Amino acid sequence: MTLETLAKDIAASAETEAKALLKEAKASAKKIAAEAEAKANTIREEADSRSSREAEQLAREIVASARQSNQKDVLIARRVVLDATFEEAKGQLADPGLSGRASILKGLMAQADEVAVGDFTVRPVAIDRAALSGIAGSRSIGDDVEGLGGFILEAADGSVSFDMRFDTLLDQVWSDKRSLINSTLFN
Repeated sequence: MTLETLAKDIAASAETEAKALLKEAKASAKKIAAEAEAKANTIREEADSRSSREAEQLAREIVASARQSNQKDVLIARRVVLDATFEEAKGQLADPGLSGRASILKGLMAQADEVAVGDFTVRPVAIDRAALSGIAGSRSIGDDVEGLGGFILEAADGSVSFDMRFDTLLDQVWSDKRSLINSTLFN
């Protein structure tokens, strides 16, 4: 074998080996690229899924927050209406020209006759002093008290008193009938 043949054989062998290595490298590169693509797809799917879950959670939270805000606004609006209604009732009771004022006072005095036996003084709200002087009977009329109307019935020794002022009665009725007032105003 000559040197030239040996060189050709070595070159041919090297070329075959290089082609085999190149083929193997290309196959390996394809495999690595396929694995990388699969991993990238998995990561993308997981990211999409996580993003979807987070978006759904955020949407639920926003809707819940909006509902809560709306409920709060409704409650505030209802409170404003209730307060305005209460103030309107107080305004009407404080009006000296209130229709039926005299009969209300007579009814309260009749209740006073039932609960107060003995020596009691009628302490009127100034607006009703004249009317109460006429229906107090044997009871004496004392000093004025603050209020929208009505009177306080007080024992001579100060040990017992009955508050029959319009404000007190309105507060009591307002508290006792709150659910009825709510249903009347808002249903």
